[in-house]
Amino acid sequence: MSLVFPRPNTNAVHGKKDKRLMAEVNASPLKHFVTAKKKINGIFEQLGVYIKESASFLDDTHKNEELDPVTTEEQVQEVRGYLAKVAGIGEVLARRHMKVVFFGRTSNGKSSVINAMLCDKVLPSGIGHTTNCFLRVEGTDGNEAFLLTEGSEERKSIKTVNQLAHALHQDEDLDAGSLVCVMWPKAKCALLRDDLVLVDSPGIDVTTELDSWIDKFCLDADVFVLVANSESTLMQTEKSFFHKVNERLSSPNIFILNNRWDASASEPEYMEEVRRQHMDRCTNFLVDELGLVDRAQASDRIFFVSAKEVLQARVQKAQGMPEAGGALAEGFQARMFEFQNFERRFEECISQSAVKTKFEQHTVRAKQISEALRRIMDSVHIAAQEQRIYCLETKEDRQDRLEFIDKQLDLLSMDCKAKIKKITEEVERQVSNAMSEEIRKLHVLVDDYHMDFHPSPVVLKVYKNELHRHIEMGLGKNMSERCSTSITSALQATQTDMIDGLKPLLPNPVREQVDKLVPRQCFNLSYDLACDKLCSDFQEDISFHFSLGWTMLVNRFLGPKNTRRALMGYSDQVPRPMALTPVSSSMPPFPQSSVTQEELMVSMVTGLASLTSRTSMGVLVVGGVVWKAVGWRLIALSVGLYGLLYIYERLTWTTRAKERAFKRQFVDYASEKLQLIVSYTGSNCSHQVQQELAGVFAQLCQQVDVTRQNLEEEITDMNSKIELLDSLQSKAKLLRNKAGWLDSELNMFTQQYLHHSK
Repeated sequence: MSLVFPRPNTNAVHGKKDKRLMAEVNASPLKHFVTAKKKINGIFEQLGVYIKESASFLDDTHKNEELDPVTTEEQVQEVRGYLAKVAGIGEVLARRHMKVVFFGRTSNGKSSVINAMLCDKVLPSGIGHTTNCFLRVEGTDGNEAFLLTEGSEERKSIKTVNQLAHALHQDEDLDAGSLVCVMWPKAKCALLRDDLVLVDSPGIDVTTELDSWIDKFCLDADVFVLVANSESTLMQTEKSFFHKVNERLSSPNIFILNNRWDASASEPEYMEEVRRQHMDRCTNFLVDELGLVDRAQASDRIFFVSAKEVLQARVQKAQGMPEAGGALAEGFQARMFEFQNFERRFEECISQSAVKTKFEQHTVRAKQISEALRRIMDSVHIAAQEQRIYCLETKEDRQDRLEFIDKQLDLLSMDCKAKIKKITEEVERQVSNAMSEEIRKLHVLVDDYHMDFHPSPVVLKVYKNELHRHIEMGLGKNMSERCSTSITSALQATQTDMIDGLKPLLPNPVREQVDKLVPRQCFNLSYDLACDKLCSDFQEDISFHFSLGWTMLVNRFLGPKNTRRALMGYSDQVPRPMALTPVSSSMPPFPQSSVTQEELMVSMVTGLASLTSRTSMGVLVVGGVVWKAVGWRLIALSVGLYGLLYIYERLTWTTRAKERAFKRQFVDYASEKLQLIVSYTGSNCSHQVQQELAGVFAQLCQQVDVTRQNLEEEITDMNSKIELLDSLQSKAKLLRNKAGWLDSELNMFTQQYLHHSK
């Protein structure tokens, strides 16, 4: 992944920029601070943008409910805290400047030194214009100079030094510890253009509140300039003040200016001796008493100047007049060179010191922040990577589980279908056998039926209906006792096998509740025989028939159906009369049998009867033959017995006999009809079992489908999470690398500006 940071586009541009910056630094040592300030401000601006981006990223990630936590609330709050800190540091850096504070006794020429450095009469100086408070000289981008007093934002316009002196002395609220800002146009003074602030102070011999001065004005100073009077020696007051400064600050940068050195021109024979005395005393003060520098470096901190002469010469030069013109003491050029040497050393020292004191601490803090952010982004990246690996493993597990469920479901479906087929065939066989057995015992069931019987049509109809109901209930009960228990046991065993087979395909919580999710109700076979419809066309014959009559004899040999056809001349081609009660459409059609041996016998007897009925001669012939064969006595006895038997049967043909005949005829008829629906009833029961098992299997498959759907949804969720985590990883890696880039920028700044300053 490529990372794009706001670096310069080409090395050529970077090289040109470095050359331009080096040229500026060579032109003025103060530019070193300006370029360093610009550089560190740019780094902190980029750091602020980076922290905002990081805070937004962490906040969005923390609030994302689709992911498990990869960031913590503490990390989010920590980065937000960095944002406030960096913003505060940025504001401080924007106001940072180099600060030099001038101290000395009253009328030692502190204001004159500042004016000489500024090449203009900015501060009031001389007799009658002694500084009565702290004056802070700072550049402004405007064209007009103005004053700002402490605790007020009111701008007081000043145009001349006399106006400034008048304003300072007229303000009764100002005391020695007050601060007045003199905002001087940068266009009038080049020194103020480089973020340099010069602070003039009252004489340290006019107050005893030196500690408060140090706390208020000296703690952020980069350089201290002790302006001494070369016509006297260093006083204990001056030494005591800088001892306090040295105690409060770590290794302060102190320059000593022996001002009014032009007075030595009146006594040239003592000049070198006096200079050596001042040099020794100042060196001892810096080296032995304060311990700030060694003796080799002390000469670069002690100078002999005449600020008044330098100011006069520079003002004349600015006005176009000769620099050395006017009443200047002998040796002016040497003193001018000495002052310029002081300015060069001062600028080198303050620029290097200010860069270190103003930026080093903030640079270290920025490195700590960038390192902390880099660690946070690294932890987010690692957490996202671990969660991504977990999601990939979970996704693979769900896919394997889904594939296993599909394969097992196919195998179990085939197995369950085979079991359902097997049990339905067994049910059909068992029900058919039981029904056939019950049909053979139908006479027992009919004999158990008791109800008042009468041959009248109305009573007979009611009798038939109740008989149908009795047979329906009796057959259903008997078959249930024979089949239901075993069938129900087999059904439940098969259901248990199906559930046990499909349980491994369900999640653990669903397995424990599968009995609730797939309720198994008590199964009861329904034996719907529809006897009333099946026997609706039953036509009873309860009229008297002599057992030795012609009809009954033929009936014994041919059966009732064939007897009717033989005696009445019925044939299969003659349509049968329709039954009063329609037969159920659900009953299977009766099979049409082919011509049998019985039908052939019927035809022969029919032909014989037709032959004997056409001629009475046949009867006479037969009677004569019998008469001759057995004699009349045997014939008379036979006729008598025949008549007695007829009378007996006629007398015994009562209502009970009619009921027995009715039941016997009904058993024969119902048995024949029920035999026709044995196969149908077995199929019907097996279908009920099949529907029950198929319903249970369908409910189980529905639970498996829910499980499959849940797995597919989990896989989809895992894909979304993986995609989101990929994006999160990339963003965290980008921000982590950007923190590394900012750290390298801070290291370059440290190497270029801070280490170079040491």
